Amino acid sequence: MSAPSKRTLIGFAVELLIYAALIAVYFFLVLRFLGDWLKALFLYRRDIYTVVAILAMIGQAVGLEFVTNMLATFLRLRKR
Repeated sequence: MSAPSKRTLIGFAVELLIYAALIAVYFFLVLRFLGDWLKALFLYRRDIYTVVAILAMIGQAVGLEFVTNMLATFLRLRKR
């Protein structure tokens, strides 16, 4: 395997591990702090729950991608 492709593969693996850890932390934080509120919304106000769930998914995608990119840049896995 050539040096550039090996570096790319290692960078991808490290970025994948970082992203997986961030998703696990995000999941448990949402479950811990918003679980009861989201359950009540789901049971009694599904229209608001739908909007909140979609916004949470968008926020998660944007936020985690931003944090992952910053960490990868900081660890020099990716050039700006």
